[in-house]
Amino acid sequence: MKTRRAVTALVLAGGQGTRIKALYPDLPKPLIPAAEAPFLEWVTRWLAGQGIGHLVYSTGYRADQIHQWAADLSTKTTLRLDCRAEQAPLGTGGAVRHCLDLCQETVLVVNGDSLTLTDLDRAFSRLRNETLDGVLVGIPVQDTSRYGALDVNEQGLLQGFREKQPGSGMINCGIYLFRRSLLETIPLGQSLSLETEVIPQALSKGAQIAVVHAARATGEATFLDIGTPQTVHQASAFIARTPDAFPTLPAPLH
Repeated sequence: MKTRRAVTALVLAGGQGTRIKALYPDLPKPLIPAAEAPFLEWVTRWLAGQGIGHLVYSTGYRADQIHQWAADLSTKTTLRLDCRAEQAPLGTGGAVRHCLDLCQETVLVVNGDSLTLTDLDRAFSRLRNETLDGVLVGIPVQDTSRYGALDVNEQGLLQGFREKQPGSGMINCGIYLFRRSLLETIPLGQSLSLETEVIPQALSKGAQIAVVHAARATGEATFLDIGTPQTVHQASAFIARTPDAFPTLPAPLH
């Protein structure tokens, strides 16, 4: 299994999951079971398969459960797993800043309640361009009306986020690769959104963020967000269809 050094995956796992709370009222959304394991374990296994050896879970709602889950998993793997709880909701941007001192020089931000099965080689290769401050992974869809679309110029650089509107286009699938120096400009302790505040403000100040297409060597990139009862029920089948995306976690030697 490949290893990407000086990279931390920061997994946003603090949301309440209001729309699906009735299904699992005593669990934080990332720990909802799918294919006989917590959904967050599948996120972790996918990241490990992409060469990530250090993960930080940003937690909020029922943080103690995720921290205990991570502590138990740490005894079974050589992955470095850290957790940090926010005391009040900080939004995606504020949560990233809250955990930044735990992170290495390159920060991969992903959601703990969604999976985009894509290879990250293209994103990491693009970031080798030293003029770039970050890379965002997008996925093409036939109808962007549910999500909103990415505004990308001919050079493949992000110009902004468009409002939700009908028609095909590229949407943000919630995978960001940043140089830590860009994230250090986020004010500490403020509730901020990556998509609506942090990234637009960075672009307005001249930051350059490239957009790459989600793609897999073994087939098309696929996307699942467990934000509704319908998608929660789809999660097990989604995971079962692509077992190659979820390698066994590296285990410690005994």
